[in-house]
Amino acid sequence: MRPRARYIVGRDSQLREIQQALTEAREGRGGVVFLVGEAGIGKSRIATEAVGTAFRMGMRTLRGRSSTTGPTVPFRPLTEALMPLFRGGPPLDDLPLGPYRPALGRIIPDWSNEDRNDSSSMVILGEAVLRLLIATGKEEGRLLLLEDLHDADPETLAVVEYLVDNLEYTNIVLLATIRTEPCDALDMADSARRRGVGTVLELAPLTRPEVRAVIAAQLDTEPDLVPQAALDRLWDDSAGSPFLVEELLQGVIGSGALVRGDDGWRVVGDLRSDVSTALARGILRRIDRLGPQGLTLLSAAAVIGRRFPLTVLQRMTGIDDRGLLSHLHAGVAAQLVVPDEPAPDWYAFRHSLTAEALLTQLTPANRAAMAGRAADAVEALHPDLDGDWCPLVARLRAQSGDDAEAGRLFTDAGRRALAAGAIGSAVTLLGRAERLLSAPKDAAARTDALEALLPALAEAGDFAQAFGFAENLHTLGGSGLSASRLAALHTRLAKVAHTVGRWEDGNRQIAQARALLAGHPDDRATASVDVTAAYLALDTPGPDRTQLAEKLAHSALQAAQRHNLATVACQAWELLATLTRERDFDEATALLESALHTAEQHRLPLQRMYALTRIGGNHWLTEGETAPLLAARAEAQRLGSATIVHTVDGIMILDAVLRSRFTEAQAAAEECLAVVQRLRLAPATRYVLMAQAALAGHRGDRPAMDRALAAFAEWDGAGSQEEPLTRGLARAFCALMEEDRQGAVRELHAVAELENTNPSTYYLSGRYGIGLLLDVLAGTAGRAAYAEIAATSPGRMRWNRQFVHLAGAVLLGREGRPEEAAAAVAEAVRAAEPYATALHLGLRLVAEAAYADGWGEPVAWLRRAEQHFHQGGVAAVAGACRAELRRMGAPVHQRRTGSGRIPEVLRAQGVTVREYEVFQLLADRLGNKDIADRLYISPRTVEKHIAALTTKTGRPNRAGLCELSASLSVRAT
Repeated sequence: MRPRARYIVGRDSQLREIQQALTEAREGRGGVVFLVGEAGIGKSRIATEAVGTAFRMGMRTLRGRSSTTGPTVPFRPLTEALMPLFRGGPPLDDLPLGPYRPALGRIIPDWSNEDRNDSSSMVILGEAVLRLLIATGKEEGRLLLLEDLHDADPETLAVVEYLVDNLEYTNIVLLATIRTEPCDALDMADSARRRGVGTVLELAPLTRPEVRAVIAAQLDTEPDLVPQAALDRLWDDSAGSPFLVEELLQGVIGSGALVRGDDGWRVVGDLRSDVSTALARGILRRIDRLGPQGLTLLSAAAVIGRRFPLTVLQRMTGIDDRGLLSHLHAGVAAQLVVPDEPAPDWYAFRHSLTAEALLTQLTPANRAAMAGRAADAVEALHPDLDGDWCPLVARLRAQSGDDAEAGRLFTDAGRRALAAGAIGSAVTLLGRAERLLSAPKDAAARTDALEALLPALAEAGDFAQAFGFAENLHTLGGSGLSASRLAALHTRLAKVAHTVGRWEDGNRQIAQARALLAGHPDDRATASVDVTAAYLALDTPGPDRTQLAEKLAHSALQAAQRHNLATVACQAWELLATLTRERDFDEATALLESALHTAEQHRLPLQRMYALTRIGGNHWLTEGETAPLLAARAEAQRLGSATIVHTVDGIMILDAVLRSRFTEAQAAAEECLAVVQRLRLAPATRYVLMAQAALAGHRGDRPAMDRALAAFAEWDGAGSQEEPLTRGLARAFCALMEEDRQGAVRELHAVAELENTNPSTYYLSGRYGIGLLLDVLAGTAGRAAYAEIAATSPGRMRWNRQFVHLAGAVLLGREGRPEEAAAAVAEAVRAAEPYATALHLGLRLVAEAAYADGWGEPVAWLRRAEQHFHQGGVAAVAGACRAELRRMGAPVHQRRTGSGRIPEVLRAQGVTVREYEVFQLLADRLGNKDIADRLYISPRTVEKHIAALTTKTGRPNRAGLCELSASLSVRAT
């Protein structure tokens, strides 16, 4: 009898699909195949056959498997798969990986940098892995086989998901095996199938004829010669599982119920039995042949997990080298265990059901004792418990009944994962720690777990679970935990509440923290409470919120400096900088530089990221520069801070709106909004919805604006810092696009009332810019109001500056200072260079005043504005510009097809489509008759067009026109 069937039965279609994927990869069309099925259905057999097929095609296979020994240790299957690239062969240090090479240090130990705690985002790491695979497999292609993906950690799945979406134009095939049980890996495979970027091959149970074929192959006989009774029993008991067929068949043969005679196989005993019992009995019967020591050895191995290291197994059992190797070789021969290549010193059970069967014969006491010995062995061999060892020992201690020690170890493992940026793994490990440390005597250890778990949940976006702990914190109060420790937990929850925009919840947690500290003063704990309360105060609606936030931040900073609390000091400086920029941007930047220096000095990567983000925000506000802000976003992405990434994304969406990149802004807003709404990040959601409303307002699309504002209101928009922007950047601009100047003024007056009731640290709402211009034009604001706003820091922000300059120009024109007024407009145009819609709107608004007071170039401004708004589909403003031009006696060119071809400089001068056609031919210095012949018009008409062109362009004669035409033609080419 054969230990396994010599060929795969019933999987021809799946093997063809895999071979087709490998063939296409060789031609440069990579792909993804998921093998999905229940335990024992044959996924590993097909995967092994795929490896053979790839080898025959000249493709190299990289193989890794997720571990049930420590499933939350990040990146294990990827590390196992990629490490063979670094064993033998040419060195890989010169591969063209660019800036992605450092990120691979998280997966490849050879490239790790102990001096740098790299925690790149999963997108960056996914791209790094993809580039490594491409660079090392240019010629022959790659098969990346990842087995048991259902046991993979969240970080591995994030990298795999990136690969799934980006393998199409490579020579790489990703083949992954997944059990059909609810898990993130199965969800990912289903999503890939729906999006058309992956193939899911579901392995159904074998049919009855296929089960007969498996039995025949294992018995080394013909299918027709399989005893009917044996087929009936194995078909009923196996449910079509190939593994169960083979194991149960070995069991009935081992029991003597099925024997080989001269005339073939025949049934001589009772085949009836419970499947699980029969399976366990069959496996144990095979192990019994290894002797009592073999049973003890493999039982100990099963306690460790499906994978087990020989050094640990030997230490916990006390067996000598000869006995250990002898029993292992016998186990391999019996198809019970296999070497766990390429990891040295590790073996694995051939199937998880084998380990489960072994555990059934252990009493709970024996299993707990073995788990304790295994934990002792690991700690003796690896006292630092680095890498996978810490969560493994934590699991073993939990199995041994030592919940307290297990909880502490899971906390350590979770902290390490959090420090490495493995947020998902950190949540899993710390959550288990918190559950194990529920006894009153473990209150201090549980607090340690919670202090790490709460920020991990916030970074992961699981705010519901974080707030779930708020209701139970009081239970720690009677367990001997100090008031300071309890206050610290409430403060952590308050920070989570601030992140998600839940002011009332955050302030409630602050109140509880203060109550705890009232009877037990602690200056250090109070500093942390104060700085968190300051951030909440700034976002909580109220007329004195900025004053209260500043007072609390100063108090926290003073205490932080007394006690050398670097994190609190950085947080206080950052908040004070936000409040200070209303008075002085230089002072605000100096505060942020202090925070940045302190964060770098004390190696606080998150605080450094926050400081860089606020410094970038200042550059954006003062000069419209986005590079520093995008650099801060890259740092946030590297650290895995979703909240900061989405915050910067919101600013970039608004920046695109202000720069009139409306299509780009719309696409980015929709993508970002889907994410922040799913994460329930209220501040980020409100900001993106505000930007969407501003986008619609700048387009003059009131229905779209109203929809965005309705959604904004649903996210507690009333009283928020974003609310004034919805009126100034959205409603007021929309009114101006409708030529409703009074409506815009009303909205801007409403902005002032809002900011008096709930002061804002956002200064683009119009109070310091477009509002001043409209008031000056209406005559309700004069030189004093202008001087007051022009002297403020918000008035000097680039977006506001353009309108302040225009307001100054109008005042100068009224004062009879035309040259100074024109110079002010030039300054406004320079400030407005990035903001096309605002520029042309501003020129359209001041043109009437300039014409009335006799200064500037109102006709040219109106023509440019008319062209801009006509192309943008803002009919009301374009029509108003044309009406003003007629009132000024200026010709209004017709909207003929082809006007878009006319250079901006000529459109502004009123050149028509037909005049431009004549103008273009002047570059060749043709005569009137030649031009007339080319255009099929009369020479007299040509003469009229040339005369008009001379007047409009200001050229003295025909020669000057020819020179200008030639010059513009050269620029066009």
